Amino acid sequence: MPVAPLVVDIVTIFPDYLAPLSLGLVGKARERGLLDVRVHDLRRWTSDVHRTVDDAPYGGGAGMVMRPEPWWRALTELEVSGARVIVPTPGGRRLDQAYAAELATAERLVVCCGRYEGIDQRVVDHWATDEISLGDYVLSGGEAAALVIVEAAARLLPGMVGNAESLADDSFAAGTDGLLEWPVYT
Repeated sequence: MPVAPLVVDIVTIFPDYLAPLSLGLVGKARERGLLDVRVHDLRRWTSDVHRTVDDAPYGGGAGMVMRPEPWWRALTELEVSGARVIVPTPGGRRLDQAYAAELATAERLVVCCGRYEGIDQRVVDHWATDEISLGDYVLSGGEAAALVIVEAAARLLPGMVGNAESLADDSFAAGTDGLLEWPVYT
């Protein structure tokens, strides 16, 4: 019996940034129906002629903040109830192999790619089930983090890697006590 694919919706203002998800093992998994990635342009849910997604921070300060209205419309239309709604952010839970394995068991992931100073906190508070950090640094947006999150989770899907035994010996795999894989040679 075929396994239902992991469905991943990614909302961004730069859809082309996610093109690498059609390459390598992730691309092959998509072709084989193990992974269903859908990339959405947040500007589709704007209501003005300029397709504005940002505004000045309330109370002042540097930078711009992503407005809540387009996010609210997007997440409502995408019907994200029951999905893991992920916001990459420096203050989130650190992504590690165990967390990636947890995400790989989900039926659906929705990754919200912030930009500028981030997404209006009301959106995060209401919609996000997971805030994920890749480490103690800041990126220009959530797209690079989305690529890492999707690849880390997707490579753990059944049938994704040609030899499933290779996953058992991966660095940080459950059976390795969190250790690094040994050096390899040809």
